[in-house]
Amino acid sequence: MVELGHRELSGRVIEAAIAVHAALGPGFIESIYESALCIELTARGIAFERQKAVSISYRGNEIGQHRLDIVVEKVLLVELKAVRAIEDIFFAVGRSQMRAAGIPDGLILNFAAMPLAIKRIGPDLIPS
Repeated sequence: MVELGHRELSGRVIEAAIAVHAALGPGFIESIYESALCIELTARGIAFERQKAVSISYRGNEIGQHRLDIVVEKVLLVELKAVRAIEDIFFAVGRSQMRAAGIPDGLILNFAAMPLAIKRIGPDLIPS
């Protein structure tokens, strides 16, 4: 298992995601789980930003913007999935997003799995 710097915070987010998954189960699109998770995070007093826009630069030039699913307390990326399986490319994408936003830790949560699939990611860590 990958250990991250914000263990207590990521644990609280995972508990919230488990509550959402237990209530809704698999079968919905990512935006449904995103909405429900935001309600659950709010109920638990966890600060977050939903669909946070980050600028992407190349050679010092802004080339566009990307939206992150959820950023918790400015230090934890939460990438939501509703897919058959978590693929290695999701870790690469997560690391790229984290680098662009200056976020040190991340979670990939797959709500289509039974039970909820939870993977931790860091900027230089291999998939767990």
